[in-house]
Amino acid sequence: MSATEEDSINIRFHNLCAGLLTWESEEAISQLSRALEDVAIELARDEGLRTAVGADQPTIWPNLRGLWLMLADKVATHRDDEPTRAVVISTSRFTRNLVAGVAKNQENAFENEPELRQILHIYSSWTASQNPGSLPVVRMVVQTLSNMVTTNEGLMSRLWKTHMDLPEEQAVFVRVLSLPDPRAILSLLVLLVNCIYDSSTRQALLVKTRIGVRLCITLLDRMTDLHDAEESSDAGRAFDYGYHLFSHLFSGGFAPDLFGNLKVFVDFSFLDGEVIVPHQTILLKLLDSYLQSSPSETLFSGMTPMLITCFFKLSQYAIGAIKDVVGSEQANVIHENGIQTASNPMLPKVCEALVLVAQSIASIMLASEATHLQKEVWPLFRESVSSDGRVVAEDTVELLRLLDIFLPKVNFGRLVMRPGRQEPPCSAAVADPTGFLYLKRDLVRLIGILCQGDKATQDRIRQCDGIPVIMNMCVIDERNPYLREHAILTLHNLLEGNRENQDVVHSIQPSRTSLDELELPCGR
Repeated sequence: MSATEEDSINIRFHNLCAGLLTWESEEAISQLSRALEDVAIELARDEGLRTAVGADQPTIWPNLRGLWLMLADKVATHRDDEPTRAVVISTSRFTRNLVAGVAKNQENAFENEPELRQILHIYSSWTASQNPGSLPVVRMVVQTLSNMVTTNEGLMSRLWKTHMDLPEEQAVFVRVLSLPDPRAILSLLVLLVNCIYDSSTRQALLVKTRIGVRLCITLLDRMTDLHDAEESSDAGRAFDYGYHLFSHLFSGGFAPDLFGNLKVFVDFSFLDGEVIVPHQTILLKLLDSYLQSSPSETLFSGMTPMLITCFFKLSQYAIGAIKDVVGSEQANVIHENGIQTASNPMLPKVCEALVLVAQSIASIMLASEATHLQKEVWPLFRESVSSDGRVVAEDTVELLRLLDIFLPKVNFGRLVMRPGRQEPPCSAAVADPTGFLYLKRDLVRLIGILCQGDKATQDRIRQCDGIPVIMNMCVIDERNPYLREHAILTLHNLLEGNRENQDVVHSIQPSRTSLDELELPCGR
């Protein structure tokens, strides 16, 4: 259908706007709204038609502008009226379809962004969101904003800068992410991912501005909520888009900035003194998953200092906290889940994060092995020194030594107690010691990687009496699957090519047969 015909979309839209702007009666408004929906359907089918409608006479842009101005004013006073919501939805759908893939139309329609933002602000409020009729409005307005800027570099930058500079109480993207509606969240995440894709400038604004960091924090909360959703559902797809967003930030090299700013830019006064905050732990989970997906090795150099710093902070905190427990008068008191009583509720959270950091370090070291980055990355993990003067391997050995006392092994559902300690009457080994699962296993694995083929690290571990610690890990522990296997491999790496370390093992376990059973170098 030609846009110059008597019943062209331009003329029909002009007539519809004349009726809508007068707002005569609810019945008339409903009819006009349905007619506008029919026009939107026609636009969705044909890009050529969209281009013609945007260029032909009578021009639609002044009428569209007047319609959005009127709706923004109407919503401010009549947001709960069904006719108002219906017209907002139909106008949004018309605008969304009109601008899709047509740059000139996007530019002409973008002047309505402040009104769209105002309407979104109203319908995404907590009060409005209690009315289920508000959520379809939010979805459609977000989709309109998305189509208005997608593939248009200039408009994406304008939209992004505007929203990253908003006062916190006007941050509509944060409000939408907080809504109990996976479809609205999914619509917004499509927009966010499109905006930051392949744009270091917009990625930087997301991780370095207060609103950007607040947006990331809200999204991290939602990622936790959406994690177990059915993959094909709106919630599952929203989780995938959220993961893609953080993956783009990791690929852009912004993991260290975001990790630090999650604690710096937000008021966590109620968490003063905590070495890590919950959102940093969630981010570490996403980073751990990302590093296991074979990312580009060029990112490893930028992530390495962050992981080293984080490891030292967490390990030193854990060492100090566990020493306070095992060195106290209550050192022989066992908590019902087999963990010694600890007055520090932060310790499990620190240990949970420490597992993720250890896994991330291991992933980077293994992925960079036999590449040109091995000579750059591996020495940093091996030689960086903490404020206490210890390298990563030494801190790890000390922590494992304390964990062997603090965290009894679990074998066949029962605690394996050290001499002098009694098992509690009701063993709760089946309980979930949140934060401590896999900790010994991943620390042992990390030592095995650090000492592989490096005599200096092997010697350091011997000098801090680490070999007996690793030998004590050659056991089955249901809290640490495959702990024994990782410990045997770590011992192999500690002894290989190192006669002094082999002599230590012989002095502890003189039976050559035992060494043969473990398939360890025995220095024949």
